[in-house]
Amino acid sequence: MGRTRSVLLILVLLAGSLSPPAGAQEQELRSSPPLERGRTFQLEPNYPNPVSSETYIPFTLHSDLFQNRDSVVVSLRIFNPLRQVVAIPDLVDEDRGGRMPIINLAFHEPGRKIAHWDGRNEAGQPLPSGVYYCQLEIRGEPEPQTRKIIVLNPRRRRTIIPWFGNE
Repeated sequence: MGRTRSVLLILVLLAGSLSPPAGAQEQELRSSPPLERGRTFQLEPNYPNPVSSETYIPFTLHSDLFQNRDSVVVSLRIFNPLRQVVAIPDLVDEDRGGRMPIINLAFHEPGRKIAHWDGRNEAGQPLPSGVYYCQLEIRGEPEPQTRKIIVLNPRRRRTIIPWFGNE
């Protein structure tokens, strides 16, 4: 049983610390999968997941959303399992002057957008390890899209490491 825990711990630690080469990460963030049939927007998987300190959350707004509107109002929220909002990710967009929280944020052009979340709650404190949910909501669209995010708090992992060497 102890050996199984050790192997599991190593796998969890490696999953949180491995990252592809810089070029591969940029390509993953730039290329977007095709939209699901009948969808006018898509929330893509965040990268990396599990989250240790920060993550990027790509989403796509299709041109069909803009056919009868000048702008599309978007909200992106992070929820805990009790459905309480714990954080609002920021839009990564140098054209708009840095980072802006994606809460009732108007977009005037279709395309792929990228949000950033630092793994902290709205008070600036790191969230405890656990399962959270990211929800993309478009004003006027009937159904928001939700994805699961796993957070592995780095402080929590540091307390486990001394145990690992004593077996």
